[in-house]
Amino acid sequence: MPIYEYECGKCSYRFELRRRFDENGDAICPQCSGTSRRLFSPVPIVFKGSGFYVTDYRKDKSSSEEKSEDKADKSESGK
Repeated sequence: MPIYEYECGKCSYRFELRRRFDENGDAICPQCSGTSRRLFSPVPIVFKGSGFYVTDYRKDKSSSEEKSEDKADKSESGK
């Protein structure tokens, strides 16, 4: 069951309740018995590992590819 954060409309007391998904969103304040509303907070995003930068996806030329390109450039310049 998820834990939800609530804030009382009367006394501004904040508290957490464990509720089922199918339960009503209303809650009663444990301090003053006033009505409270559920608060929604943004979820933090954490990027872990590699793969988040352009340089992570760049393929390096292997030594065999470089050699074949160098030979092709030399043969064209010699003509």
